[in-house]
Amino acid sequence: MPNTPEPVLLATGISKFFPGAIALDDVSLSLYPGEVHALLGENGAGKSTLIKCLTGAYKKDSGTILLENVEVSPKNPQDSLSHGIGTVYQEVNLLPNLTVAENLFLGWQPTKHGLIDQREMVRRSQDILTEFGLDVDPTQLLSSYSIAIQQVIAIARAVELAGKVLILDEPTASLDRDEIEMLFTVVRRLTARGMAVVFITHFLDQVFEISDRATVLRNGRVVGTRILSEVTQTEIITLMLGRHLAAVKEERIKNKPGDVLLSLRNYGRRGTLEPFDLDLREGEVVGLAGLLGSGRTETTKLIFGAIVADRGTAELRGKGIKLDNPRTAIGNKFGLCPEDRKIEGVVGDLSVRENIILSLQARRGWTRPISKARAEEIAQDYVKKLDIRLASLDMPIRLLSGGNQQKALLARWLATDPDLLILDEPTRGIDVGAHAEIIQLIQELRQGGMAMIVASSEMEELITYSDRIIVLRDRRQVRELQGDAISINSIISSIAEEEAAQ
Repeated sequence: MPNTPEPVLLATGISKFFPGAIALDDVSLSLYPGEVHALLGENGAGKSTLIKCLTGAYKKDSGTILLENVEVSPKNPQDSLSHGIGTVYQEVNLLPNLTVAENLFLGWQPTKHGLIDQREMVRRSQDILTEFGLDVDPTQLLSSYSIAIQQVIAIARAVELAGKVLILDEPTASLDRDEIEMLFTVVRRLTARGMAVVFITHFLDQVFEISDRATVLRNGRVVGTRILSEVTQTEIITLMLGRHLAAVKEERIKNKPGDVLLSLRNYGRRGTLEPFDLDLREGEVVGLAGLLGSGRTETTKLIFGAIVADRGTAELRGKGIKLDNPRTAIGNKFGLCPEDRKIEGVVGDLSVRENIILSLQARRGWTRPISKARAEEIAQDYVKKLDIRLASLDMPIRLLSGGNQQKALLARWLATDPDLLILDEPTRGIDVGAHAEIIQLIQELRQGGMAMIVASSEMEELITYSDRIIVLRDRRQVRELQGDAISINSIISSIAEEEAAQ
């Protein structure tokens, strides 16, 4: 932490309420000149809400923000820029169809005789780009440069407009190692000039590489602020998850998997997931564990063909296959229940019946429609088997509760009689009763010979039904656990790459 006792930004008692939910509860944050301050927490912890309150995208319900000891209340992100707070997001919020110079000076172009002074804008752009270490032609379209270069240009613009606090929200998510190092070089230059930088990421290696301090949020509250040179990654992970590395007794159901169903070798995609090997057997559940952003979801989508691998081989029962799109995966009798069921899973305005038969119809092809009578029979059968609570099969699925939507989504894939079912966060956001029913269903399907891959942040849940657990960190597999090695302690210590506390 810098020696100066005066923070450039001090937020105290920030709270934000939404109908039926407390998004932020009495949150405080201090940022010092010349420091990189990591803001950490799992999905829903409150990181994005806090940033939106600081930058005026949301109006805070209580609390104060002092910028260089002067109270500010940004009305919107543009107003926040005028106060000295700039934000750069993972998705570059610039205009690719404009030149680099036009993006840098958009909204504050130099003028001469009432007209934009193009020559002066290009000259000043070149000075800015040189200062940031970029060998870039400011007259070229922004789209002609890599995402990493666009990120640095977005940072340069934010710094020129703001100059006191820079917030980087997942800036490295789409970058490779060399591009990340280029970005970090820019960040170090900014902190050397005295700027305070907020770094939001799920990559803990990067946090410890570039950050001085970290504030951890959980369920809308600050659970700790730490000087990173004084703590281990295990301590930070424990703060994020709210679990200590204590002895925990887990009851696991033993299982005897069958023959190898799917075999992947050196399988991965550059910038998305490091290559990995996997042999998945019939009647086996392989769990995927790791913090948010570790690569769990990317693994499920890669195997389903929603993300296409650019290296490695895949074999199904010993025969080579290409998993180049979801249609091919469905044809090979794969199913995927995605993490975000509302956006990527259910089709809200279609009926429950139509949602349940959707994948079966897609596999048959639209030239061979399933009859209304058969669709009704299939839907009724799974409503009964999975105890889906509804008023009518004709009702839009968006009117069902979260748990019943999830069970309807499971019914969709079970109707296709899959050999491999991939579940990404199958119990997130559902009530306790539905939660228990889905865990029971996973165990029954495994006993029936179905191969399953389950990605979940619920570690206690994973260890009850997984035959093996693959632990991921920073988009690569770091350890495979099986048998007596499967425990909450071993998962957390694998994420932290340290031995569990004894």
